[in-house]
Amino acid sequence: MRDFKVTRSQDGLHVVKAALEAYPQLKSADLFHALKRRDIRIDGKKVNKDIAVKEGSTVEIWLPDELFEVTKKTAPAKATEKMFEIIAETKGLLIVNKSQGIAVHSGKSDIEDTLIDQIRETGKYKDAELCHRIDMNTGGLVLIAKNKQALADCVELFKSNIVTKRYRALVLGEPDEGEPSVGVDGTIYKEVTGYLEKTRQGKVYIHDEKQPGDLDISTKYRILKTFKDIGPDGESVSDLELELVTGRTHQIRAQFAHLGHPVIGDGNYGRNKVNMHFETFDGKKVRYQQLFSCQILFGKVPNGNMHVDVSGKTFKIGPDYTVRLK
Repeated sequence: MRDFKVTRSQDGLHVVKAALEAYPQLKSADLFHALKRRDIRIDGKKVNKDIAVKEGSTVEIWLPDELFEVTKKTAPAKATEKMFEIIAETKGLLIVNKSQGIAVHSGKSDIEDTLIDQIRETGKYKDAELCHRIDMNTGGLVLIAKNKQALADCVELFKSNIVTKRYRALVLGEPDEGEPSVGVDGTIYKEVTGYLEKTRQGKVYIHDEKQPGDLDISTKYRILKTFKDIGPDGESVSDLELELVTGRTHQIRAQFAHLGHPVIGDGNYGRNKVNMHFETFDGKKVRYQQLFSCQILFGKVPNGNMHVDVSGKTFKIGPDYTVRLK
């Protein structure tokens, strides 16, 4: 997301033309699509028509961060250090704490030195397979199967909803949306639902009403701590624990941005004004979204599954937040 203030020379222009003046690298087709999806806001109000703007108004454009880049992104250079730590090992699994900034696998982008590459290159786990994915800029726990059989049995656990993933995130504001709900271990949460559209280009949009092709999404959350009056306009920041009910692409980041509570440091769905307001502990710009995979909970694993040794166990780490919360 990016935003801009309407200048005197832009007063009276239609919002698409004004946005193209502010961000010439954007395409008008993407802006009209954003209007259709109500992903453009003027002074905080969602609009779905190419209306005229007034001097002094703030226009928010909720499009993926990469569309604002002037030059084409290139794959990151090969890492020079190990960007993971094995926190636990079982008969068939590695429970790995992944650093932010490393992709779990290459996918379509041919990125070198991914998490799975680094694990295989240790030599001890040359047949390792990724059990699930998390975003490159999200840190935290990832399950790695030691071989293909271990992967197949782990996939069965996911299909049977025996594995639950929990995250921690710093978000703007104090969320209060959703209905009371209970987590897999009895923890009391609120649950928010919606509908997710994923385009062929990989863009994600959240809708309140289901549209053709949309996927249902559901997330449980609770506020662990609130930091008052530290946002750019005096907003609070909340430290959330989140339990995934569904696990869609960019679900947490897109859903909470849609609710008005973007993850701090999120360049795709967050707010530039908010992200620029916060600093790291050493006074630098916040580089990564403040989102971490912090718990993996296993329910009762069937006796025939090779991962029976993790039945009923929980693996947990703390979030490695980098934002200074004054």
